[in-house]
Amino acid sequence: MSDTVIQIKNLKKVFGEREVLTDINFDVHKGEVVCIIGSSGSGKSTLLRCINLLETPTSGQILYHNQNILESKQASHQYCAKVGMVFQQFNLFNNLTVLENCVIGPVSVLKKPRNEAVETAMHYLEQVGMAQFVNAKPKQLSGGQKQRVAIARALAMEPDALLFDEPTSALDPEMVGEVLKVMKNLAEAGLTMLVVTHEMAFARDVANRIVFMDKGIILEDDTPEEIFNNPKNERTKAFLSRAMG
Repeated sequence: MSDTVIQIKNLKKVFGEREVLTDINFDVHKGEVVCIIGSSGSGKSTLLRCINLLETPTSGQILYHNQNILESKQASHQYCAKVGMVFQQFNLFNNLTVLENCVIGPVSVLKKPRNEAVETAMHYLEQVGMAQFVNAKPKQLSGGQKQRVAIARALAMEPDALLFDEPTSALDPEMVGEVLKVMKNLAEAGLTMLVVTHEMAFARDVANRIVFMDKGIILEDDTPEEIFNNPKNERTKAFLSRAMG
């Protein structure tokens, strides 16, 4: 996999006097699923928010197809239109129907004709099993259904890559499986994905690579086989021992 979509170089993030990310370096290739794991407070979600430009990195580079998107507003706008995000809390527009939630981005950001945007939205709602709910409002849906709509909404922008920030953490246990199944299907279809998750079985079975973070540092970046069966760092071993029960 030589086609690098996103490259993170020497990324650092400081809040006040607290350094939450220290010299982060890794890349994501086309068609790859990279899972970021680690304890709460290890910097995983902050890293994802920096990659999505919801937080501004203190220093370092984010390269998108070899262009540093932190250098110009135009580059960052193009990047944000092509790299989607799925949040913990769904972030759907409560006043809009399921269909309108998925159509608004392509029409307003990508300037797609409405009929084309509706067709694309329906395709992805079908894919995540939510086509029959097109006229529902978010308050009428379960948490798992909301998250599947949020995934369809992100896919409707036809992104180069999709970022997931603990997409199952706000769900009841019985709804976790339906969302992970959708994500697994997307991975198998070749979507480039960067996933912050505490679902270890998903990371082990679906990821091409696992990045383990601790206290704002990447301690290991390797295949699932190596991370789960042969972790090099004592902190990785301790974390996995706890996480895997």
